[in-house]
Amino acid sequence: MTSVMPWERPGSKIDDRHLQRLAVVYVRQSTRQQLVDHQESTRLQYALVDRAVALGWQADRVLVIDEDLGRSGSSAVARTGFQRLVTEIGLDHVGLVLGIEMSRLARSGRDWYQLIELCALSGAVLADTDGVYDPGEYNDRLLLGLKGTMSEAELHLIKQRMWSGRLNKARRGELAFPLPSGYVRRPSGEVAFDPDEQVQTVIRLIFIQFERLGTLHAVLRYLVDHDIQLGIRLREGPDKGTLEWRRPNRMTLQTLLHNPAYAGIYAYGRAGSTRAARTRPAPAPDGSSAPGTDGM
Repeated sequence: MTSVMPWERPGSKIDDRHLQRLAVVYVRQSTRQQLVDHQESTRLQYALVDRAVALGWQADRVLVIDEDLGRSGSSAVARTGFQRLVTEIGLDHVGLVLGIEMSRLARSGRDWYQLIELCALSGAVLADTDGVYDPGEYNDRLLLGLKGTMSEAELHLIKQRMWSGRLNKARRGELAFPLPSGYVRRPSGEVAFDPDEQVQTVIRLIFIQFERLGTLHAVLRYLVDHDIQLGIRLREGPDKGTLEWRRPNRMTLQTLLHNPAYAGIYAYGRAGSTRAARTRPAPAPDGSSAPGTDGM
C-alpha cells in the first residue's frame, strides 16, 4: 500500500467529518467606536455565513458568535464569545472556525496557540479570506503560527504608536482629557466655565471653606450639614453632558481639591502618584479666574 503525503491528498481540506459538525463564524471588533465608524467590517464578518454555506454547510448548521463586539482581542479573559468558541471546539461540536482575518480571533499568542491546539486535537479547520487551514498539517500550522505572531506584533505596534502620539500631544499641552466639575469643553475645543451659575458657586464655596476650615473632613461635614450637592456633568452614555446633582463624598472632594486644573495648571501623567498637594485657587490656563476664586 502506497502512503499518501499531505500535499497529495485529493479534494478539499473539508470532508464529511467536518460537515457533520457546526461551522462557527466568530465576529469581533475591538471598540464600540469601531462599531460606529467601521460598519463595513461588521457586515463583512457577518457575511462569512454565506461562505460557510458555500463550503458545504447548511445555513441552520452555521453558528454566529458575536458576543465580543466592542472587546479587544489582547486577552480572552473578558471575551465570553471566545471562551464559548473554545468550549464548543473542546466538546467536538465544531468542524470549521471562520473569521474575517486571524487577528479577529485573537491577538494574544497564548490564546491563539490554545485555539490552534484545540482545533488540531478535535480535527476542526480554520478559515479566513485567504484560505482554509488544517492545524493538524505542518505547513498550515506553521502559517497559522506566523499569522498569530504577526497579529500579536501588530497590536504591540498599534499601542506603541498610540502611546507615542498621546505623549507628544501632552507635551504640547494639546491632549484633551475629562475636565473637573466647574469646567466644560466647547465644540471648538476651548475650555470654559460651566454655564450653570450654581455649579460655579458650589465649586467656589468648596475652595473658600477649605481655606477657612483647613481639612477635607471639615469641608465634607459643612456640605452635608447644609445639604449642598455637587453638580456633575455626565461624560458618557445617551445623556452625555447632562447636569446631575449628587451628594458629596470624601473621594470626590479629595479628587476635586487635588486637581491642578483649578490652579490653572495643565498636568498629565498623575496616575499612581501618592503625593498630595494642597491646591489653592489660581488663574485658569486661559488667564481668567478659576471657579474657586472671587474673580469669576
